[in-house]
Amino acid sequence: MAVVSKKIPAPDKVDVKTALLSVSDKTGIVELARALADKGVRLLSTGGTHKAIAAAGLAVTDVSDVTGFPEIMDGRVKTLHPKVHGGLLAIRDDAEHQAAMKAHGIEGIDLVVINLYPFEDVRAAGGDYPTTVENIDIGGPAMIRASAKNHAYVTILTDPADYPELLEQLAADAGQTAYAFRQRMAAKAFARTAAYDAMISNWFAEALSIDTPRHRVIGGVLKEEMRYGENPHQKAAFYVTGERRPGVATAALLQGKQLSYNNINDTDAAYELVAEFLPEKSAACAIIKHANPCGVATGANLFEAYKRALACDSVSAFGGIIALNQTLDAETAEEIIKLFTEVIIAPDATDEAKAVVARKANLRLLTAGGLPDPRSAGLTAKTVSGGLLVQSRDNGMVEDLELKVVTKRAPTQQELEDMKFAFKVAKHVKSNAVVYAKDGQTAGIGAGQMSRVDSARIAGLKAEEAARALGLAEPLTRGSAVASEAFLPFADGLLSMIAAGATAVIQPGGSMRDQEVIDAANEHNVAMVFTGMRHFRH
Repeated sequence: MAVVSKKIPAPDKVDVKTALLSVSDKTGIVELARALADKGVRLLSTGGTHKAIAAAGLAVTDVSDVTGFPEIMDGRVKTLHPKVHGGLLAIRDDAEHQAAMKAHGIEGIDLVVINLYPFEDVRAAGGDYPTTVENIDIGGPAMIRASAKNHAYVTILTDPADYPELLEQLAADAGQTAYAFRQRMAAKAFARTAAYDAMISNWFAEALSIDTPRHRVIGGVLKEEMRYGENPHQKAAFYVTGERRPGVATAALLQGKQLSYNNINDTDAAYELVAEFLPEKSAACAIIKHANPCGVATGANLFEAYKRALACDSVSAFGGIIALNQTLDAETAEEIIKLFTEVIIAPDATDEAKAVVARKANLRLLTAGGLPDPRSAGLTAKTVSGGLLVQSRDNGMVEDLELKVVTKRAPTQQELEDMKFAFKVAKHVKSNAVVYAKDGQTAGIGAGQMSRVDSARIAGLKAEEAARALGLAEPLTRGSAVASEAFLPFADGLLSMIAAGATAVIQPGGSMRDQEVIDAANEHNVAMVFTGMRHFRH
């Protein structure tokens, strides 16, 4: 196919004489139409947008009157016509294009205001297959792309937030728009259709159980620009994908400074962890530092859960993120603000709790409106050089697993509960991960070490430090259960855990030396269960 080249310089300013308005989200559209009409702009429109503008008493021409062809097939076909797309794509300074317009009675369209069928909303609301398909916009993306391609002459708006700037342009330049503005709006328009198509393609892959589609695109909408990224010399922004999963993306920032890149990353890790614990069964608190938990606990109420989580490692908790699985109350808030904390996130907060937190002006308080479902499906993605790693969310739950006792001694009921607690936490600790737990409280956490033995040792040392800080005679690891998120390749890791005081071990199993590890557990009268599922987290 030959490459077409039209070396015609784009004009800086172009007149806006005719505008085509066709929107699903009608926010501000009547006000915009009135402002355009006041400037003498001819208005074209379709369907519900046409009705809304006409109902406001404004003169507006139906696109069907321009094309000479009625809307058909329930509105599926209305703007896909040469008199529309010719008016959008014509190069106004090209003699051949002008001749074609004149020959076919095509008039130029200078401004296009479009937003798309609410596919994202329908999908998020759980629409059935036919309803979701019906909300795939065809004519809208076609007009957006045509207008954006021809931004040398056409201004395209896809976001109501840009209406004021358009009107400022027209007011400042006597009814004209500047090339730089048209360029920016075109870039925004192509990004919008790309994100829209990404959402559709991912929905099809999910609906048809296509785990590895030939093309995978992940789109997002800018939520906020950040002062910097992981480090001050890096630029960053926060984009939301449209997934309605309660968490940092859906949360309302009730007070405090703007969230940083690291805040968002750590807050997400904290909230996903605390969601493992059902609020109707017990209150739970997770304290996160650098995406790893330094303390997790359950309790009869949030106050108790927070105090127990803090006791695990009060030193590391300084400047951390606190996630709660129930509505933040005033008593718990009073206790939390005694320690320097970056962020608190909870499903909700009482008015009294909000007033307490308000005494710390820089402390960020987020309410997410609910808890994410740890069992729900979804995708996670990570960039690598030249590529994108995409996988299904780790939604494995220890309650759903058939635990296999592999030692002579079976765990007691309390040890079994502590095992499950520890394994839930280990799922959210960077590998290699070792977590000791006792009575619904982490007793020691070893994270991100190259050797699992070192993770076990570090967790034991942290437990000893916590015991000294609390004035305890011995660390909480004595008589605890311990979890490893992946199998124990040698007995040395187990022996480190036993040395720290663990009496029960939960691990995936599957090592070539499983029997060696089981024999060591039997020798020390330690109970061990295999889950058959690992939880690597890198």
